[in-house]
Amino acid sequence: MPTIFTLGETIYDIIFEQGQPKAARPGGSMLNTAVSLGRCGMKVEMITELGRDQLGQMVLDFLAENGVFTSFTRPVEGFKTPVSLAFLDEQGNAQYSFYQHYPENRLNMAWPEAGRGDVVLFGSFYSLDQAIRSKIVSFVKQARQNGAIIIYDPNIRKNHLGEIRKLMHLVEENIALADIVRGSDEDFENLFGTNNNDDVFARIREAGFKAVIITRNKKGVDLMTSSIKLHADVPAIRPKSTIGAGDAFNAGIIVGLVGRGLTNSDPALISLDTWNEVINSGIIFASDVCQTYDNYISNERGRMAHG
Repeated sequence: MPTIFTLGETIYDIIFEQGQPKAARPGGSMLNTAVSLGRCGMKVEMITELGRDQLGQMVLDFLAENGVFTSFTRPVEGFKTPVSLAFLDEQGNAQYSFYQHYPENRLNMAWPEAGRGDVVLFGSFYSLDQAIRSKIVSFVKQARQNGAIIIYDPNIRKNHLGEIRKLMHLVEENIALADIVRGSDEDFENLFGTNNNDDVFARIREAGFKAVIITRNKKGVDLMTSSIKLHADVPAIRPKSTIGAGDAFNAGIIVGLVGRGLTNSDPALISLDTWNEVINSGIIFASDVCQTYDNYISNERGRMAHG
């Protein structure tokens, strides 16, 4: 079985609805994807940073309970595991306040080596953080050279807009490392000032990526490669929370690729019918997450995907 490496920030989410705390969950976009994958029986390694504190231990226990390996995660003494407050509106969309302060020495560990057939998922503002970027890029480049499939999720929030303009060259470097770029229409609007399919495709195709997927909430999903354009509708649902929807979508497409033995394939050469199946897997996972306060697919959905 391929190993899926998810590389990103861990944050403990406290979720508020109508001014009252509703739920508390381990979070962070890559962790959310890792848990969904673990619930599907995938072999997944989470590479992240945690404090050697109660929250950090709760996160480690939770990951273990959900089949996620943490062989390359080293809790740091004196570092407090980051926390976010997520405030849901009537549509289940969230606004965030983050509480984090990282130590000087970070991600000091023996890194894994991803090989052919493995999958590496990275992204968010975490991948642009200058304090750790060289280590992240080194790992991703080696994985790419070894034949792993690389998926990049920009996951750029509005609170990063002031900084992102100065860091666009790093975003472009990430795109150039990726086989698949998956972002929301809001991500691309924040990055490029447009979420029009052709405009987004034109902005990033020169970097050499092979496939781009744009998720548009209730407006559906668009896929573009050098030879394919695909639109997929999504089912009408009344979401409780959209937190983790994009992360679950990422898990769904990874399960779709791995389950079809496509992690050694050039994404630009995957057929239209097969891409349609892979995208539908992502939609099913995202829809499942939106109907709960969890950041990840249900255990039942995971069992269905695994079985």
